Amino acid sequence: MAGVGLVVTRCRCVALLLLMTACATPVNKVPTPVALPHSFSVSGTLKAPDKWWQVFQDEALNELLSTALGHNFSLHAAFDRLAQARAIAKKTGADFIPQLNGSSGISHTASDKPSQDSFSFGVAASYELDVWGRIRTGINAARLDVNAAQEEVDSAAISLSAELASNWYKLIEQRQQLALLERQIAVNRKNVALLQVRFSGAQAAAADVLQQQQLLESVIGNQLTVIATISVLENQLAILTGNSPGLIALPEHSEFPLLPPLPHTGLSADVIQRRPDVRRAYLRVQAADQRIASAIADRYPKLSLSASLGANSPSLEALFTNWLGTIAGNLLVPMIDGGRRVAEVERNQALAAEAMNTYATTLLTAVKEVENALIQERQQQQLVINLQKQVELATQSSERLRVRYLYGAMDFLRVLSAQLSQQSLERTLIQARQQLIDYRINLYRALAGGFSLTDSIATAKKI
Repeated sequence: MAGVGLVVTRCRCVALLLLMTACATPVNKVPTPVALPHSFSVSGTLKAPDKWWQVFQDEALNELLSTALGHNFSLHAAFDRLAQARAIAKKTGADFIPQLNGSSGISHTASDKPSQDSFSFGVAASYELDVWGRIRTGINAARLDVNAAQEEVDSAAISLSAELASNWYKLIEQRQQLALLERQIAVNRKNVALLQVRFSGAQAAAADVLQQQQLLESVIGNQLTVIATISVLENQLAILTGNSPGLIALPEHSEFPLLPPLPHTGLSADVIQRRPDVRRAYLRVQAADQRIASAIADRYPKLSLSASLGANSPSLEALFTNWLGTIAGNLLVPMIDGGRRVAEVERNQALAAEAMNTYATTLLTAVKEVENALIQERQQQQLVINLQKQVELATQSSERLRVRYLYGAMDFLRVLSAQLSQQSLERTLIQARQQLIDYRINLYRALAGGFSLTDSIATAKKI
């Protein structure tokens, strides 16, 4: 067995000597490919928490998101992609470890002479010296892919939280619309009954009754649409929380939260550092750069070491006394491959260019999303105030026109037009309030960084 130790020691010394001279492309920082504004157009003073939805102080929303972050299947799929990336990185890293294989055998020869037995046993080791850094850069790229997959998990969690919050407040809006339509239907039915009485007394025309009935049926039609929309939103929320439609009891909540003060947007560089989709794009560029280096190194000669120990004996007792050991170095020089390696370098260069363009697009999109949300919220706040004034004026106008009609001083068509305007404005105001919350959700999503997922998710995915 002394021969085995001597061979292994020599292999280690040679490998260590060459590894010390091996070269590999370092993971360099990526410069920002586009010019970005120093700061955003508007900013608040308070920084939003990582779990941004908590600023709404909506316990129903908190409960739904707690369920979704633990059971949403799209988020689980993102964890699965992370596990795949980790396995690939582990597999790629195995190239740095020498390969050792063992073999054994026994043979029996039968003839007219006395039969003979033969026993054999051997081990063989091989190792490719990473002289040009081909293996090391491949490992670096795989590790960067793992980091990018982790950022994808965070990005998926942020998208899930924003989508669920948006659908939740759309559901609340539709519930408010349904309650409003029920009140409008009740008012319109009273108006129909009143006009029928006036028609019986020859104080109203048949056309007036028919027009009021048509308005009633129109509102009932809107009610049917809202009921269907409520069911669709409930089904969507069920899916987002990892449940089948109809198998989850949603909270009976129908009030919008108070909109908190505008969050602190900070510098554009801060957003770039926080957003996981930007960090993921950045890591993709670094990984692509490492793969270019790996493809270039693949064009250079490959140097590998191999060592073997073997024994062959007619008896099992004498097998471990007759050993033969060998050490060999192999140099593989690519000569003619039809341009395959050059094409692989060109392919990776194109992938790196694509990754850089994707990174630039992601940066611009990040700034655009923040600015769009700020502009839209600011204008939407003014719209909500404007609609509130319109509803007040329309209500007063409708009531006065109705009184004047009852006294015979007004044509019914003007009364009907005022009713249509008032009821439409009431519905539009509810929709505008929901849209204002949606713009705030978009802002939180655009500013959000990754947040710590609960231990139950990691446990559930066994990562």
